[in-house]
Amino acid sequence: MTYSDIINEIFTALPMYHKVGSSAYKEGLENIEALATIVGNPERKLRCIHVAGTNGKGSVTHLLSSFYQEMGKKVGLYTSPHLIDFRERIKINGEMIPEEAVVRFFEKFQPEFQKLEPSFFEMTTALAFYYFAEEKVDIAIIEVGLGGRLDATNIITPIASVITNISLEHTQLLGDTLAKIAFEKAGIIKPNVPVVIGREQPETMPVYRQRAEELSAPLHTAGNITVRPEVSESPRYRRVTITDGSDVIGEGIRLPLAGDCQMENVGTFVRTAQVCNPDRPDLNRLIVRAVEHVLDNTHLMGRWQVIDEKPLTICDTGHNSGGFAYIAAQLERLECRRLHVVIGFVSDKDVDSIIRLLPKRADYTVVRASVDRAMDPQLLADKMLAAGLSVRVSDGGVFETYGKVRDEAGPEDAIYIGGSTFVVADLLAGFVKNGNL
Repeated sequence: MTYSDIINEIFTALPMYHKVGSSAYKEGLENIEALATIVGNPERKLRCIHVAGTNGKGSVTHLLSSFYQEMGKKVGLYTSPHLIDFRERIKINGEMIPEEAVVRFFEKFQPEFQKLEPSFFEMTTALAFYYFAEEKVDIAIIEVGLGGRLDATNIITPIASVITNISLEHTQLLGDTLAKIAFEKAGIIKPNVPVVIGREQPETMPVYRQRAEELSAPLHTAGNITVRPEVSESPRYRRVTITDGSDVIGEGIRLPLAGDCQMENVGTFVRTAQVCNPDRPDLNRLIVRAVEHVLDNTHLMGRWQVIDEKPLTICDTGHNSGGFAYIAAQLERLECRRLHVVIGFVSDKDVDSIIRLLPKRADYTVVRASVDRAMDPQLLADKMLAAGLSVRVSDGGVFETYGKVRDEAGPEDAIYIGGSTFVVADLLAGFVKNGNL
């Protein structure tokens, strides 16, 4: 089989949660444990850091990967979802898994896997663990897919568990309160393994403390880490100063993740790096280099990513109310003649809570991303009109719609494209197809 054959088969036979929703989600660890046994339990050979949370876990995992790359380590990075290429999910030192490695894996194990009827994510997790073990990575940074306790990644025993923050998302699967969701996230805490909590929330901290005490897991928070943004010369990065209490880690650091939410994510990353490497005399230097080189080292995309500067054009994968609280505030502060927003959501998203956050001054164009879960643009437009926003509905795809908005915009305007990971994925795929990314 060719790589294209295999990808088409697994996309068809193993629907992705991110594309079709909860019908693709398999709860429990029995399947992944069976898959891991078939491939030789590679997870037992890995030194890992495990990262869960509602928002920010992708940025934190990439910062951690950058940190260990700056240390000279061979670093595996497993994240989801992908934006353009399936292989984005599995990287070593920023380079995607080769197509040949995917082909060899499925040719070797697919007959046995078929008996188990695994989910897409279970299959991909087994592939990631196998590839990292085969390549003998020094450390693997593993992002939770959904929740934590029953997520397929939760068969690892990491050197640290990290929980970024909690907001109400996937409530039909994880629970309808922050405490219930925190219980699911806290499922990644392991006996005697330190845990880092990125955001201290009154509803969730008692859950984490109780679980950590039960398992004798040392609990750390990022509370004393301050990441203070300074004036920057470019919309493509922020200048920041990082302190730990009264200790300065770095001043005027060039952070190429320019979203407001990244101040918290960088703090979570810093505390994790400290917890995992307490005795390194060059720790602060490595932290600074990891922050400044995170995009070069890992090729992260879609986080307040600047596509163009005239007009200023930004895309971001933020897709829930927790993420949009940051995004909306940052859009409000943009200095521009007119603000154009190309936006779309998936149908199972709580869009009402997001719409309440959106800037009133923007001109909105609603699109449908190319996934089954995409919300009907007219339904979304009606909700936005009822909230007093200026809205029109596009009858074209995301990239085509962006092109029309760009043609209408003046050089002093700003354009934002987002609302869903899939809106950003369609946009970036359009750039790749046209040779512009």
